[in-house]
Amino acid sequence: MRPHPHLYEINTWPWLDDLSRRSGRPLTLGGVPDREWDALRDRGIDLVYLMGIWERSPFGRQIALNNPPLFNAFDDALPDWTANDVAGSAYCISGYQPDPRVGTWDDLVAVRRKLHARGMKLIVDFIPNHTGFDHPWLRSDPDRYVEASLAAFRSNPNAFRAIEVASGDVRLIACGRDPFFAPWNDVAQLDYSNPETRAAMVDELQQLSRLADGARCDMAMLVLSDVFGETWKGHLRAPLPETEFWVEARSAVPAFILLAEVYWDLEWRLQRLGFDFTYDKRLYDRLVHSRATDVRGHLMAQSDYQRRSARFIENHDEARSVVVFRDRVRAAATIISAVPGLRFFYQGQIEGRTDRLPVHLGRWRHQPIDESLRRFYDRLLAVVNDEVFHDGEWQLLSVRSAGDDSDADLVAWRWLLRGALRVVVVNLGGRTAQGLVQLSAELDAMARSEIVVFDDQLNQKEYSWSRAAIDEHGLYVRLEKGSAHVFRVTS
Repeated sequence: MRPHPHLYEINTWPWLDDLSRRSGRPLTLGGVPDREWDALRDRGIDLVYLMGIWERSPFGRQIALNNPPLFNAFDDALPDWTANDVAGSAYCISGYQPDPRVGTWDDLVAVRRKLHARGMKLIVDFIPNHTGFDHPWLRSDPDRYVEASLAAFRSNPNAFRAIEVASGDVRLIACGRDPFFAPWNDVAQLDYSNPETRAAMVDELQQLSRLADGARCDMAMLVLSDVFGETWKGHLRAPLPETEFWVEARSAVPAFILLAEVYWDLEWRLQRLGFDFTYDKRLYDRLVHSRATDVRGHLMAQSDYQRRSARFIENHDEARSVVVFRDRVRAAATIISAVPGLRFFYQGQIEGRTDRLPVHLGRWRHQPIDESLRRFYDRLLAVVNDEVFHDGEWQLLSVRSAGDDSDADLVAWRWLLRGALRVVVVNLGGRTAQGLVQLSAELDAMARSEIVVFDDQLNQKEYSWSRAAIDEHGLYVRLEKGSAHVFRVTS
């Protein structure tokens, strides 16, 4: 896999529903037309993440169907939704086998083979923190779950469920949770103080590694020993083992790609425990809420951290990027597509979808394609598919004032590979910005010439500057708000 790979997330269930409607017959993964995989290859995608392929919990689906607080989100995404559109949560599963609506094991093997033939790899979900309440382990191995005392159950019955197990006993099993939110009442909390639980989850991960090339690990920080121990203090059967679960997991699947969904500034820690890539929510938040100076500061982190950061402006958990960024969406997209790290794109992002579909729904509504935005992404993805953006050396560039303070809204960097130079400048501010990009050292790697040509590969315009002017002042850049340059620099 090349450095700084491109990942494309597919919301599998509604995608198959849409393909089925267009083809006039029910399709599972095995029936997906080859042109769909060809299109991803042609856009330079390296990793295809099929989100939501595992068997969804029928019990969890019933909870969703009877949970009015979810209905508003359903209404926003799919105003004409019916009960038949509620598939159940993609993260409340009854086991790691393909949901019948999605396909079979043979279908999944065939998809992986097709991806490999096109130079791409398959990523699937791994959900370490919890299972659905109808997972077979609840009856056969209830000790693999966090259990409450009767007193704890009576004091907070919404945090636990009474489950009859195979022996006929009733066990009080904890609902899964993030410590900062109310319990998720559709899922059962696995107990990482039990070595048998850890071994069973490592085994699940090993099984996945035989069928896919990597896994996106849901809420990966929740099973860190200190986080888990603090969340479930007073409910654990034994002290937590000294070895972190993720160390055991990494050792068991050394060649398997591990992508962590992680928050709370725990990204570097999970990288050191063996994750290939970790969500960079901090960059996302700074692109949404902060100034360009904060984004620039974030991009000054050490190179190994940058390389293993997953950059995104949307995924299935976030609002759509065209809604969040509005007229700055092209600038934000250029940032996450052309800096180091895993470049993460979500289905519908390129086409300008505006609706965020809850993970419970199996159908999305028709929306017209934003042709202008799609053309922009087609150009951008073609540009950053070049080897210089993968094998080259990356460096932030300084930007000086060109007469006012708007240079503070600009972020600039370059990629350099065997004399090939690319320079990216982005305006993240809310106004037109100008500045002088400092490039003299970068131009020294090229053949000496009196004139330097800057070919903007995004906007298909060409600019010529004297080398002497660049050496004395820098490259003058003026960008409208939300705009970007990606220059191919030649002598």
